Amino acid sequence: MTVTQETPTAHQKGRWIGDWRPDDPAFWAASGRRTARRNLIFSIFAEHLGFTIWTVWSIVAVKLGSYHFSTDQLFWIVSLPNLVGSTLRIPYTFAPARFGGRNWTIVSATLLLVPAVLLAVAVNNPGTPFWAFLVIAATAGLGGGNFASSMANITYFYPQNKQGAALGLNAAGGNVGVSSVQLVMPLVIGGFGLAAAGLFWVPFIVAAAIGAFLCMDNLTSAKAEPKEMARAAGRAQTWIMSVLYIGTFGSFIGYSTAFPLLIKSQFAEHASLVSLAFLGPLVGSLIRPAGGWLSDRLGGASVTFWNFAAMIAAVLLVWQGLSAHSIGLFFAAYMLLIATSGIGNGSTYRMIPAIFRARAVAGLEPGTPEHEEAVRVARRDSAAAIGFISAIGAFGGFFINRGFGSSIAATGGAGAAFVAFAAFYAVCFALTWFCYLRTTGVRAATSLAAARV
Repeated sequence: MTVTQETPTAHQKGRWIGDWRPDDPAFWAASGRRTARRNLIFSIFAEHLGFTIWTVWSIVAVKLGSYHFSTDQLFWIVSLPNLVGSTLRIPYTFAPARFGGRNWTIVSATLLLVPAVLLAVAVNNPGTPFWAFLVIAATAGLGGGNFASSMANITYFYPQNKQGAALGLNAAGGNVGVSSVQLVMPLVIGGFGLAAAGLFWVPFIVAAAIGAFLCMDNLTSAKAEPKEMARAAGRAQTWIMSVLYIGTFGSFIGYSTAFPLLIKSQFAEHASLVSLAFLGPLVGSLIRPAGGWLSDRLGGASVTFWNFAAMIAAVLLVWQGLSAHSIGLFFAAYMLLIATSGIGNGSTYRMIPAIFRARAVAGLEPGTPEHEEAVRVARRDSAAAIGFISAIGAFGGFFINRGFGSSIAATGGAGAAFVAFAAFYAVCFALTWFCYLRTTGVRAATSLAAARV
């Protein structure tokens, strides 16, 4: 008998699904699609909240004037959640397979109460020391780990030919959380005080945990082997793409969280524009799918290559805006910079499976058993690599915020940091060409080279 969601045996104790065959068209049409969609909806909700908590200090730090922290200290507060969140992405990747996607979503959502409540405690006490702010801000990194577990969980629910769209929606739903927190928090803080920046999210966090408890499922078929990620970490391709992902996603999260504090510290007379900082991450999130769409048509490496060139130009324009103290040029160029980082998110993410597939099938005849086995292995290896790359890439958010803090502390301005970022993008530009675009004799149909390193 075919087991579907409606039969009593489909779910075991604790909402475990014992029979899950998303690649079976009949199963998918009968009940799989509906179950997967339900899990995706509540996964997006929980992940969105994870991003909001992860980045809430980007706004709170701007409002800590009464504590008389230096700009460098404030950038430390903004950067620590990025450091912790990036680190947590590795263990969070394995959590859905180990504990169940539903179970881990409940736990990871509930854990967001810790940074939300501690934030309120910290800002309610005028005597809270700087070190306590650092510790409490670091707990916001719990929200950064949610992306990895959410993406890993949704991967198991969808068939291969539908994972791209599902994961794209899941990622975009999370990324928009950076924008929503920067849009909503100034209004909430202005109306109810700084402590509300944490307490405001408590009802939503509780709703996400309850929604996961009532509406999500665990899959007994979900498997994740740490040894696969360890094997991926030993490959040059994984590290090359990690560097490129630092340049794209790391830039997105870093520039997005730094934007409000940069406006206030570099253009104090235009501090009211902090209320428009949400536009940066909003544009970067919404344009991310365009990077994937262009990559499908032009090749991921080509899009990434030229996108890094655009990022270099955008960084130099931002630097020019700072040098001329032109808020108009600075704001417009900064928006362009975050937009290009969003396009790069989509193109680099698209490159990863294409690279592993190109290398695996090089020299094999399509349709042969050897070719099919190579494709299967490439799919498994690229999935493990994506988990690792997404974790390493997110560290860019920490590096960018610390770059700004160090630059301002040493020179009084952020210009030196932008020059350093431009140099890094030049390295990424050259790396993309050298590894994936120069003539190698073997190229994938997507215009990606089968890399020689």
